[in-house]
Amino acid sequence: MSAEMLPLALAVVAFLYGAVGHAGATGYIAVFALAGLSPELIRPSALMLNVGVAGFGTWQFCRAGHLQWRQFWPLLPLAVPAAFFGGWLDVPTRGLRVVLGLVLLAAAVRFLLQPRDPEAVHPPGRSTLLGVGGALGLMAGLTGTGGGVFLSPWMLLRRWCSTRQAAAVSVVFILMNSIAGLAGFVRSAQVLPPLPLSWVLVVVVAGGLGAY
Repeated sequence: MSAEMLPLALAVVAFLYGAVGHAGATGYIAVFALAGLSPELIRPSALMLNVGVAGFGTWQFCRAGHLQWRQFWPLLPLAVPAAFFGGWLDVPTRGLRVVLGLVLLAAAVRFLLQPRDPEAVHPPGRSTLLGVGGALGLMAGLTGTGGGVFLSPWMLLRRWCSTRQAAAVSVVFILMNSIAGLAGFVRSAQVLPPLPLSWVLVVVVAGGLGAY
């Protein structure tokens, strides 16, 4: 992929992911890999873009009234420190990305079979949310994503809430985990890659438009 096409590709990813309550990390990882960015720089670069897009998306989904914060806040207490720890670790993530692919495939099959919100939802208990949040937070930090790509399909497959509510919860989850993952990356004495400001602005604006 040419350097001229890179900002456009990142903006398209941000727009499409933003529309469903995500920030685009898995898409950024794919784009950066196609562009030949070194593996050591891909994870923190994706997390930095995630923070900007998820911040804008959080504002949009909250403003629209889709966030059920009182019900789903227990996802965060274990997720954030786990994402920090995952960002601090420097381990091969190939196996985790296989899991990511399987989660996405399961979600796609679910929507092919039932492309609508569930007729009845079954919100989980706090202990379940704490455990799921911690596990997905760790995976988020390890893979350089915010974890929403794991969380929203799981919430919909388990019929915890409607699609828009899952998107709203996921974008907050992504924002907090992305910040924590970046902090863990920096704490491990690794240097953040320089991203051109123009790229960041284009991606954040595209993600905000998608969330809107």
